[in-house]
Amino acid sequence: MHAALTAGLVPIVCIGETLAERDRNETMAVLDRQIKESLDRVTGEQLSGMVLAYEPVWAIGTGRNATPAQAGEAHFHIRSRLKQWFGLDASERCRVLYGGSVKPDNIAKLIAEPDVDGALVGGASLDPKSFFAIIQGCSAK
Repeated sequence: MHAALTAGLVPIVCIGETLAERDRNETMAVLDRQIKESLDRVTGEQLSGMVLAYEPVWAIGTGRNATPAQAGEAHFHIRSRLKQWFGLDASERCRVLYGGSVKPDNIAKLIAEPDVDGALVGGASLDPKSFFAIIQGCSAK
């Protein structure tokens, strides 16, 4: 990540819990650890131009996804930690995306969550019609 920043690239830092961690109610603790470890030695100014993606591991490529409420809760927590550790301006400028089985039928409700800035689309981006429908579902944000 530091090499990407040095090269002038915009890193996308992906964080998220496994199903076992979610079942043990460890999601927020896992996110805290991952944020601390992945953003070690990052300044608020650097964070301002970065992208974080909440990608629950249990939702990647499984067809399962977090409910809008689960995604909203995780994104709120992430944004709160960024604000606490990097300041208000950096936390608001850093984009926090949801990525985990994003589909045309769930994007509108996911993107409606206040702290979800957008989506990191995986497999659905390979189908042009599906990807276009996801883009259309984001137009309200």
